[in-house]
Amino acid sequence: MEIEVNDNLLLPQEVLLSAGVHIGTRIKTKDMEPFIYKVRPDGLFVLDMEQMNERVKITAKFISRMDISKIVVASSKRYGRNPVEKFCDVLGCKSYVGRFTSGTFTNPVYADFFEPVAVIVTDSLADQQIVEEAGQIGVPVIALCSTDNSLNDVDLVIPVNNKGRRSLAIVYWLLTREILREKGTLPTSGEFGASIEDFETTL
Repeated sequence: MEIEVNDNLLLPQEVLLSAGVHIGTRIKTKDMEPFIYKVRPDGLFVLDMEQMNERVKITAKFISRMDISKIVVASSKRYGRNPVEKFCDVLGCKSYVGRFTSGTFTNPVYADFFEPVAVIVTDSLADQQIVEEAGQIGVPVIALCSTDNSLNDVDLVIPVNNKGRRSLAIVYWLLTREILREKGTLPTSGEFGASIEDFETTL
């Protein structure tokens, strides 16, 4: 099915820039080259915000057509935990934060065995175990990826600063809003009851 995407940014550019959603690392993998806009004088690679925007919309369309209760969202990184838990709270997905137990998706005799229909990870490197298991059972993997990430076993990448506290809050807040809009729970230009700050990890 063809998915149409328009070019308008989902949030004002100044909000995205101030949160550093476009700031990558000084490392660039071949996988992430197509998502890099430029390199700054200080050596940091900069991600293309329009591609981030487009991939958030595509992800929202994709996820909204599935059984949300069987979507797994994961983060082993500290700054990703609150955004993931808030995302799952609002939408009713299953969250895995912190350490992921090997065999959760692949071992039916394991007490907490779960069969997801899709997996969203905060960092394809830090969450490599869950990415690999999802690949083994053949479910789609959506990953938030910075310039230093590998796309092994990743089906859809959202290019974004996946290390920043504010950046992760924004991307999960945006995904939540767009999924609610796609599901018809919110009007096309509607807002929901949680703020970006509600998604942000407190220090």
